[in-house]
Amino acid sequence: MPFVKTNATRPRFFSNYLRTGLLMAGLIALLALGGHALGGTQGMVLFGLFGLVTNFVMYWFSDRIALMAHRAQPVTRSEAPTIYAIVERLTQRAGMPMPRIFIIPSSAANAFATGRNPRHAAVAVTDGILQILNERQLEAVLAHELSHVKNRDILISTIAAAVAGLVSTLGYAMRWGLMLGGLGGRSNDRDRDGGGLAALAWIIVAPIMALLIQLAISRSRELGADASGATLCGHPEDLASALRRLEDSQQARPYEFAGPATAHLFIVNPLRGTAAAFMNLLSTHPPIEERIARLEAMRV
Repeated sequence: MPFVKTNATRPRFFSNYLRTGLLMAGLIALLALGGHALGGTQGMVLFGLFGLVTNFVMYWFSDRIALMAHRAQPVTRSEAPTIYAIVERLTQRAGMPMPRIFIIPSSAANAFATGRNPRHAAVAVTDGILQILNERQLEAVLAHELSHVKNRDILISTIAAAVAGLVSTLGYAMRWGLMLGGLGGRSNDRDRDGGGLAALAWIIVAPIMALLIQLAISRSRELGADASGATLCGHPEDLASALRRLEDSQQARPYEFAGPATAHLFIVNPLRGTAAAFMNLLSTHPPIEERIARLEAMRV
């Protein structure tokens, strides 16, 4: 395997995880503040418990939901020998169990991984990606996806999306509370007015902040998977060329099953047209140019 600058990329790798941890803490703090504004300490505890239940459900069922949403079909070794050979080689190198392999019936070129941990993981690739990438590029893409699994990125992103959704739901609940005459059962008019103004500010700002934090977490995890995936396959230039080809293909042939709820799972952003982000700040993925530049910097 060619030498890759793993020592040089390690500080950036850990920096991505530190950033992710801080962003996740920010999401949870938003949820706690909203629950407190809605119902005091009891509201904070209630929404905290609701958040735990939601995350538990997402923990156990997110992989099935994602695979069903994208019409992914399981394939056997005889049906996809090249994919099985590549994934077996990579998982042995990474010390991971073999994930389930799925094919998505789409001529668009893309791939994603899902699963709460390496023992319950699945990798799905489209028919289209098998048509436009050579074997080395496909190996680099699968290394990226397996890195997501090994790094628990799917679980992190799923929980971030769930907490962000709870923040938005809490905003709607607080809006109805204001419309119906108060929040948190306050009897004092002055307290109600002050609480109402604070709640109104929270209703407007918090869902936007939650969305931005969720997207920042997704972008951070993509950069981390690029770095660790390039190290796993040993050829960062292959991942860079694969990303370039996938992005060009996605522009020409958009993915027909794309949706905002699962866009963060894919190696390249499947959203295009009016559904796509209109600037990098509102994208689940870092700019392709930035990702390619980072990968090229890993080469000897």
